[in-house]
Amino acid sequence: MTADSAQSLARLAADRVDHRFKGLPPDADGLTVAELAGQRRNLFTGGFATPVLALSAERLEHNLKLMETYAARHGLAFAPHGKTSMAPQLFQRQIEHGAWGITLAVPHQLRVARAFGTRRVFLANELVDAAALRWIAAELDADPDFELVCYVDSVRGVELMDAALRGATRPVDVVVELAAGAGARTGVRTEAECAAVADAVAGTRTLRLVGVAGYEGEVPKADIERVTAWLRRLVALAADFDKAGRFTGLDEIVVSAGGSAWFDAVAEVFAEIPELSLPVLKLLRSGAYVSHDDGHYRQLTPFNRVPEEGALEPAFRLWTQVVSRPSAEQAFVNAGKRDAAYDLDLPFAQVIRRDGAERPATGVSVTALSDQHAWLATTPEADLEVGDWVGLGLSHPCTSFDKWQLIPVTEADGTVVDYVRTFF
Repeated sequence: MTADSAQSLARLAADRVDHRFKGLPPDADGLTVAELAGQRRNLFTGGFATPVLALSAERLEHNLKLMETYAARHGLAFAPHGKTSMAPQLFQRQIEHGAWGITLAVPHQLRVARAFGTRRVFLANELVDAAALRWIAAELDADPDFELVCYVDSVRGVELMDAALRGATRPVDVVVELAAGAGARTGVRTEAECAAVADAVAGTRTLRLVGVAGYEGEVPKADIERVTAWLRRLVALAADFDKAGRFTGLDEIVVSAGGSAWFDAVAEVFAEIPELSLPVLKLLRSGAYVSHDDGHYRQLTPFNRVPEEGALEPAFRLWTQVVSRPSAEQAFVNAGKRDAAYDLDLPFAQVIRRDGAERPATGVSVTALSDQHAWLATTPEADLEVGDWVGLGLSHPCTSFDKWQLIPVTEADGTVVDYVRTFF
């Protein structure tokens, strides 16, 4: 950790607890975050108010270690996507667990990362905003240790970047983004167009071409065969660019891909990269692993295909309280769309707590969300009363983190040992 990073994170710990932060104990108002963490309160008996989102300390550490060892085992550099958590404390822990740097998507996210001392950023987007580009140029000029790699996916984009960056001392390193297919998201559609974009970069003094990249998660009708075929196109593009002398003068060539659903295919195809004129930085960017989930990514994780490599563990649980039990078939808890991810799947009722005892949420399911309530359907075997705490599993980490500014990190017995601050 750099001195700047340590100082910035220390300022987070010195922030005061107050009404800004959902779920925290009302009697903690005025304490610093560090003071509250030092009290090691229990999530269930320490005055926390429902709804409250908790992040498992043990599962978080497990996931960090697992992807660290996975990347190392497969010879991959790792730049996990920070847009998942937007939590500088987690960025730092990811870097401490071997990450090359952090992937981000938009200027605000980059400003957050820089405010907390992140030295290496992969910006997985073409950036054409002139004000943001001028700010980046100033950051690069002021800090020789700051490294940034950014997508380019059009000649027009190159022209706009070049115009905004005139006068900068250091060029911005860029990679040509290869689209995942016709009708996919961003990126250059054909290899001929990729060459035209690369030529445009070569015609500037403000940009430097350092490699190729893309996102296999956008391959239409993605399956292992289609994803593998696209990844081989990406590798072939890097080899063709190298053969054409487009990377002369570099120390290494960047080849980057990898979301959270197909990183096993990325590892396999990147292992096939032929010897090029320079060393290759094989950069993986998966981000959802940090908390994983109980729905979408539990189903999609590549570890389901390669169980011998390990397994990620869902680290989030949203604790709610039964506030209405109008019939034997229905109940309501006090968390809704403002608190729980719902863009991919509804939350999952997992456990019930009453009088300090915890049991499975048998016969309880979430059927709908209002702004501040979850609708529960209950079968005859459901033992559920007003006042019970219900622990919900969530689907999609990105839209779980973004609803909570300060998240308790809890040990298995409920002891809160830390608080994670997010910046969305």
